[in-house]
Amino acid sequence: MAEPQSWAWNLFGFEITRPKDKEQEKKDQQNTPTFVAPTTEDGAVVIQSGSYFGTYVDLDGVVRNEVELITKYRDMATQPEAESAIDDIVNEAIVTDGLGKSVSLNMDELKQPATIKKKITKEFEYLLRMLNFNNLGHEIFRRWYVDGRLFYHVMVDETKKAEGIQELRHIDPRRIRKIREIKKGRDPKTGLEIIASTDEYYVYNERGIIGAAAPALGAKITKDSIVYTTSGLMDAKRAMVLSYLHKAIKPLNQLRMLEDATVIYRLARAPERRAFYVDVGNMSTIKAEQYLKSVMTNYRNKLIYDSSTGEIKDDRKMMTMLEDFWLPRREGNKSSEIQTLPGGQNLGEIADVEYFEKKLYKALGVPFSRTQQGTGFSIGRSTEITRDEIKFGKFINRLRNKFSTLFDDLLRVQLVLKKICTEEEWDEFREYIYYDFLKDVYFDELKDAEINQNRMNLMMAAVPYTGSYFSKEWVWKNILRMTEDDIEEIKKQIKEEARENEPTDPETGEPLPPQNGGVMPPVPMGMAPPGAPPMAMGQQQGGAQQEQEYNPDDVAVEQEGKRKNRFNLPLERA
Repeated sequence: MAEPQSWAWNLFGFEITRPKDKEQEKKDQQNTPTFVAPTTEDGAVVIQSGSYFGTYVDLDGVVRNEVELITKYRDMATQPEAESAIDDIVNEAIVTDGLGKSVSLNMDELKQPATIKKKITKEFEYLLRMLNFNNLGHEIFRRWYVDGRLFYHVMVDETKKAEGIQELRHIDPRRIRKIREIKKGRDPKTGLEIIASTDEYYVYNERGIIGAAAPALGAKITKDSIVYTTSGLMDAKRAMVLSYLHKAIKPLNQLRMLEDATVIYRLARAPERRAFYVDVGNMSTIKAEQYLKSVMTNYRNKLIYDSSTGEIKDDRKMMTMLEDFWLPRREGNKSSEIQTLPGGQNLGEIADVEYFEKKLYKALGVPFSRTQQGTGFSIGRSTEITRDEIKFGKFINRLRNKFSTLFDDLLRVQLVLKKICTEEEWDEFREYIYYDFLKDVYFDELKDAEINQNRMNLMMAAVPYTGSYFSKEWVWKNILRMTEDDIEEIKKQIKEEARENEPTDPETGEPLPPQNGGVMPPVPMGMAPPGAPPMAMGQQQGGAQQEQEYNPDDVAVEQEGKRKNRFNLPLERA
């Protein structure tokens, strides 16, 4: 494990890879020159360095909007409809069994010794305990889903790196930012500006990194000291990481405004208001207004509707639509009169509210049928599964796969620090390491069970013709849909099970000859039983026949011939 070079001394944290020396770096640049900056899906801020004015960091434009979005996402998660949808997604993605376990390591395709696999599994369980994932798995996944990103500070003892990760601490994404610094040069042949090198690190500021000047931007953290996982969603400019809640911002705002408008309309149109026509006689305009206000003060209501809290308040400073109407009437017309205005007639129409509610759940990817009170849970054939549930199951699988990068990054740091594998070996290991999440979606189990049942029925129908019209290989590949590796594994398991089931001699413990599954074949008349010493047949039949011995190979050949001729024409009698 190499110590970082001088360029990294001013960074906080540790590094697990040795930086290239200048000669090797220069050699690589000459062999593989490029003018295109590396593109990733992590939303890092790309800055230019090495210019005349030094490093320039412009974070206000991107980070300010990103921080505001994270705050908005968290506000959206408190809304009842969005919170219900998020709970459904998190509950389906993270499922725990009776022991509290929700995820396990799958290394069936990893071609490594059992000792290496055992060490990797041990370290993975250690990391789960560091995260307290068995107890806080729902909260961790919800935090990642809502914010769209997840940061953890990897704490390692600098003097004892071989002991691995000592502690993991979550970092608020509004206080940290990933920076990608690009150094450019110029090609002497073409004069084209090319990429000389790229450095990546993180910038952390306890008070946030918005509006801070470049020199006082914050502390620089090494890349290996931070574990960073994103949602994988980017904006149109590929500059900001978005949350899965981003596409639900507009439907949620429309639903809130429409609900407030509906409530206001119901309160305004529901009561039967009155129209007061007050006779003011020959009063002047000023006196008529004063007289009308005095009458209004004695009779009118002072209630208004507060859209922020949904309550009815008493406010004596303004006249609202819930009040009665007061109209002056001059002399010569009718005298004072009170009329009753009818209330609204279509107050029960909420189709527009339901439309935007369905649109919100559709944007979040949750089937709207799950929100219905009277909708039952169907347990039957797979034909009863709706298309929305199938799409929802695939959506959950995509979320799990993207979230699993958190385990990949943690395992990489832990295995390399403990010298179980190198950085290059881990790049090969990660292609064959999978994470099995427990499933609670009944529709997936129902679909798999029905598929397996149909395959078994087809296999039973093809068994009588196996050996004459079909081969075992054809049945395995075309009916059971097994791969070459699956077939080899099945053959190996069958041989091992057959070896375990072989009968043994109770005295010596040695396996008996494999005859009819270990059962002694019937002994014909005049033949000695298997294992008996050779006996002259003349001793039993008066010496009329010669001495014979029992040969188990002849019996096996005879039985094999009978089995092969089962589907052929009957043999001619001798």
